[in-house]
Parts: sequence; structure tokens; C-alpha cells
Amino acid sequence: MSRYLRPKVSGACVFFTVNLADRRHDLLVREIDLLREAVRRTRAERPFGIEAWVVLPDHLHCIWQMPTGDRDYGTRWRLIKSRFSRDLPKGLTRASHDRRQERGLWQRRFWEHHIRDEADFAAHLRYCWMNPVKHGLVDHPEDWPFSSVHRDARFKPGMDLA
Repeated sequence: MSRYLRPKVSGACVFFTVNLADRRHDLLVREIDLLREAVRRTRAERPFGIEAWVVLPDHLHCIWQMPTGDRDYGTRWRLIKSRFSRDLPKGLTRASHDRRQERGLWQRRFWEHHIRDEADFAAHLRYCWMNPVKHGLVDHPEDWPFSSVHRDARFKPGMDLA
């Protein structure tokens, strides 16, 4: 079994990338209301701040601010993924999925990066905003409906994000 060494920093600001198992699906945007509800329920039980979030058809990126004294983002992701998946048809599963009662919709793990400073935060915020453009889904960040760019006062349409 893999053992991941994650920083033991409570109250950290963390950037995440989370992927569907089958990257050809558009499940995340097609079922955006289920995803939003899974996040809402999880935040009600285990609070965290959302600095940025962008949902693409097959993956998402976000920046969370963990509460002081708390570093358990793994449990939060487990809850979000399982709540989202619960009401959807199972994906292709292997015996290992079945043993763990997984539905086979998500990649098992997620990628995280602890934000080091203001410049690092700004770079990852820009990455969230620009990801729909990078993937050719829209021409401008504000044209993508599944992004926190719409609620972020730091973003001004037409601003240079390169």
C-alpha cells in the first residue's frame, strides 16, 4: 500500500487537482449541482475556506484555506468524492474498487501543493482562472460558468493573466 508523506501543516493554504478516473467524461459539469451539494455538505461538517475553484468536464482545481489547527483535507476530499458519486451509476471497477466500496468514478488520489507565499498563491489563482482557456473551452476566463472567477473581486475582465 502506498504511503504518502504530506506536510503536517495545520491551517495551510493548499492548491488541489482532482481528476475523474475516465478523463473522457464530462460528468463534473453535467452533474455540477451534485458536486456543489457534496461540497456544501462537507463544508458544513468540516469547514474550510475556498479561495478559488474551477470545475472542468473531467477534473477540477481549487485553493482551500484550511482552518487553524486543522490539516485533514484528505477526509474532506473522501467525503466530497463519495457524496458526489453515491447517486450516480458506477463506473468501470476493479476488484480493488469493490473491496473499498468505491464506484470507480474518481482517480483514487489527488494532487496537492501547499502555497508558500503571495507569489505562489497568485500563480495558482491565475492557473485556476486560466484553466478553461488553456483547455480550449472558452476564450476568456469569465466565459466559463463553473469558476469562482465570477465572485472574485481580484479578477477584472480583460486583465492580463499571462
